[in-house]
Amino acid sequence: MVREDVRNVAIIAHVDHGKTTLVDCLLRQSGVFRENQEVVERVMDSNDIERERGITILSKNTAIEYKGVKINIVDTPGHADFGGEVERVLKMVDGVILVVDAFEGAMPQTKFVLRKALELDLSVLVCVNKIDRPEARPEEVIDEVLELLMDLDANDKQLEAPFIFASAKGGFAMNDLGDEQVDMKPLLDAILESIPAPEGEEEEPMKVLVSTIDYNEYIGRIGVGKVENGRISVNQDCVLVNAHDTEKRQRIRISKLYMFDGLNRVEVKEAKYGDIVSISGIADVAIGDTICSPEDTEAIPFQKISEPTIAMDFMVNDSPLAGTEGKYVTSRHLRDRLFRELNTDVSLRVEETANMDCFKVSGRGELHLSVLIENMRREGFEFAVSKAEVITKRNERGQLLEPMEQCYIDVPEEFSGAVIQKLAQRKGELLAMGPGQGGYTRLEFQIPSRGLIGYRGEFMTDTKGNGIMNTIFDGYDVYRGDISYRHQGSIIAFETGESITYGLFNAQERGTLFIGAGEKVYAGEIIGQTGHAEDVEVNVCKTKKLTNTRSSGSDEALRLTVPKIMSLEQCMDFIDTDELLEVTPQHLRIRKKILDPVMRKRSEIARANGKK
Repeated sequence: MVREDVRNVAIIAHVDHGKTTLVDCLLRQSGVFRENQEVVERVMDSNDIERERGITILSKNTAIEYKGVKINIVDTPGHADFGGEVERVLKMVDGVILVVDAFEGAMPQTKFVLRKALELDLSVLVCVNKIDRPEARPEEVIDEVLELLMDLDANDKQLEAPFIFASAKGGFAMNDLGDEQVDMKPLLDAILESIPAPEGEEEEPMKVLVSTIDYNEYIGRIGVGKVENGRISVNQDCVLVNAHDTEKRQRIRISKLYMFDGLNRVEVKEAKYGDIVSISGIADVAIGDTICSPEDTEAIPFQKISEPTIAMDFMVNDSPLAGTEGKYVTSRHLRDRLFRELNTDVSLRVEETANMDCFKVSGRGELHLSVLIENMRREGFEFAVSKAEVITKRNERGQLLEPMEQCYIDVPEEFSGAVIQKLAQRKGELLAMGPGQGGYTRLEFQIPSRGLIGYRGEFMTDTKGNGIMNTIFDGYDVYRGDISYRHQGSIIAFETGESITYGLFNAQERGTLFIGAGEKVYAGEIIGQTGHAEDVEVNVCKTKKLTNTRSSGSDEALRLTVPKIMSLEQCMDFIDTDELLEVTPQHLRIRKKILDPVMRKRSEIARANGKK
């Protein structure tokens, strides 16, 4: 049976092509908000970090009514690090709206998310967005998208995907480029016509595949998924099973049931096949679980989420300033918080280590882990993290394998030489080079994931902020050899105390400083970067000795250069394997793992001897 009164659709796209803005526009024009209601932009990006960075991290569900049909919309992340979110939410929908920028065209992540949709045999509706950009080239973008569909072996039905031309910011959509610019109705009509209605049998035993987990402090874990067959109702006795875990078989009862209405979750008594529902009251529900009637307990197959490729150690802060700024500082606090993150982040792994104060956290990329770190410091946690390192494997022949990335770079031609040289040093292999959009040169590399650790900052410097870099996971390949991450040494504080202008004035001749006067420092803290390969130790707490004689320049003010203040990502990129990043709600401090200079020197000698 087909339910013509429901459509389930996901919005997929490359980063910053306008998915969330498009959902905003559909919500506004469908009457979800009152006329006098003040609504912030990108209302679906509810997380502070999502708003600040302008990216979607977690997939979000919403629903609108149009012509008597309920359209359930899932807004998905565009960044490759959050690809795990996209993979699983596509199981909830019957079709996708592929949003493509009218200037940038089909980009690497467009290919990744589209491939996932085609593999699941979903219907595709293409929305060419931002057609009001001065440099928009919609006709060429249509050809690019059709080429991409052919490259990805789309079937005949998918190749006939309808194209809609829109400006989410301008609030209009058109079937053809010459049409009048009025509102978003052409897009909504296209959804009803080209996205198939959900199919199922109302009288069959009930089944729900849990595709997303939400978490609420009061309710606990909330499973979100589509009702595949039958009816589900409150107080119904069910069985929880999992296709990848045959031993999982748990009797449960549905305590509360919700459906989406605009941005709200509305409590309902029952739902039937085709509805997207939220279910609470199941303590250990996980992504990929099937909630089913006792009459038919066969689990619905579920695609395994891609494994993490990068890992960091999260540990209790043991610096001399430990515990002075954070609210949560103990290993128990750290452990509870990291394991709580697993409630909602399916792509994350947390492992306990032999050291009770240290946990190995693995994710899909540096951005994935940096978002977790930023969330934790805002919540009042104080801890330290190590340099990100890739997760390696061995094949049947015993060869060491490492994760690889496809790296697409668009740069003005004068910077292409510097980029090629830098990535070659990082074991990158240039696969293609050709003209890009807007007079840029397009470079395509295959490079080890670890070769990109710490490169983004350098890349922005080398291209004077004009370069665009996109990466996408490209499987595992044979280890490419050692990479030297950093060619410049560190300026290390020699004494614990408070930084003094006189000491900093003498230290700034050695390189670039990260701190100003009047800041607390400790022995072993890294306070700057030298211009050469060796580390240097300086005393920035040193004061000028007073004498009875007055020197000719004694009254001249000492001028300090402005310190380089680094963001969380820049700090994560900067630290080397023998260093840590101390994270507190107020400060980011870089330090040596071994603070004592004598012990540190012995360790360096032992490491050098071990390499011989």
